[in-house]
Amino acid sequence: MATSFCSFNVPKSQDPPKPLNPSLQNPPSPPLHLHNQNHSSKLVITGPSKLSGHVAISGSKNSSLPILAATLFCSGTSKLANVPCLSDTRAMASVLASLGAEVQVLGDEILVNADGVRSVEPCPDEIRKCEVGSSSLGRCWPGSAPPRSPCRGCDIGARPVDLYVQGLRALGAVVELRDGKVQAYAANGRGLVGGTFQLDYPSVGATETLMMAACLADGVTLLSNVAKEPEVVALARFLIESGACIEGAGSNKIVIKGKSWLHGSECKIDPDRIETGTFMLAAAITRSCISMSPVIPSHVSCLTEKLRAAGCKIRQRSHDTLEILAVSTDGANLNGFNVKTGPFPAFPTDLQPQTMALLTTCNGSSIVEESVFNKRMGHANELLKLGARIQVCGSTALVLGKDKGSLLSGSSPIAKDLRGGMSLVLAGLAATGNTEISGVSHIDRGYENIDAKLQSLGADVKRLIPLTCSESQ
Repeated sequence: MATSFCSFNVPKSQDPPKPLNPSLQNPPSPPLHLHNQNHSSKLVITGPSKLSGHVAISGSKNSSLPILAATLFCSGTSKLANVPCLSDTRAMASVLASLGAEVQVLGDEILVNADGVRSVEPCPDEIRKCEVGSSSLGRCWPGSAPPRSPCRGCDIGARPVDLYVQGLRALGAVVELRDGKVQAYAANGRGLVGGTFQLDYPSVGATETLMMAACLADGVTLLSNVAKEPEVVALARFLIESGACIEGAGSNKIVIKGKSWLHGSECKIDPDRIETGTFMLAAAITRSCISMSPVIPSHVSCLTEKLRAAGCKIRQRSHDTLEILAVSTDGANLNGFNVKTGPFPAFPTDLQPQTMALLTTCNGSSIVEESVFNKRMGHANELLKLGARIQVCGSTALVLGKDKGSLLSGSSPIAKDLRGGMSLVLAGLAATGNTEISGVSHIDRGYENIDAKLQSLGADVKRLIPLTCSESQ
């Protein structure tokens, strides 16, 4: 059963001052168009592929979701640019609308005016459509705590809400379980209060949620052992632009001085570091040369070090452009390497499955350790269908690399989660013959126009969308 935070006895808030940017007040209201996806579509890849050219990196999914949620804390209208057109971001926009926010999707821009929000619980039908487990869905009204709703996402392991509950209690919230829902409200009847809280684990979602809640709490909040991920820094930047007082984002301690209100602001979403890393791995697994922009090189430095050690050449062509060359002039193959995932700046868990796909084509044996999610090895069984040699024990995998004459070959694997599904796409690019991947809706949650982008680099990728009964008549 889905769990959600909701609040009761929400008083009518006082009218706050107008936002600093009056041009964002009262925008036109075209209907909200959400991204439609066919859950039965498949990707067919004919390989092996040789990639070349340049690929544009979309805005970050993992930044877009919490920043969209944070717009609910702001009076007036917030304008987000460079938002990727994904099923998750469009579903999040629909969730905000279900709370009463005025939401407009205009290409890669989303405008949110939360002045009309009075509901504290999103529509259950909408919340099931997206993964918003890392986001706080609500604003800190006086007398209430922000709701949060973990819901449908990848089945890659436990995502307990303990840190969220403990952190909200440290800010003066009463948190109770009633009728399968976690209900939170301010104990003093007025609002949250500043406090001190140390996270047992540097959870990105808990860090983001508590930082948002503390922005409108009364007093100063100190959060320690927090996540340092770029997405946390991006959220803090948006909140500061909206009037919040936050110091230390990107370090292991964050200090927030609560404000009585926040105003709408403009924000450009950073490029997606996971998509950047995925295309770097696509070049490596196909032994190709491609460039990509815009990127933030420091966000993928851990992967860059691993690929260079494997034998790839990576050049920074400009401040936001990387070129990766995985073509060997002497016929030498790439060398395997070991990977252990962890919180930033360690190796990102969201690149672990794609990296495993690469390692199946490298010299020697490699060890992959997953320390973030306890069930993030499901893609290994699907990679086996393409001829990979992987032995999994718990959260550790031994990847036996390419032998002489041993190659991946096309098959029909199933994408069972977002990043695991993308590992199958990379393997299909390197495999001989046709690879038909089903479960593509998982991949569409995190990669914008992935088939078109790969086609632009020279890959033979086709999307098969079955006809509905009405279309076939």
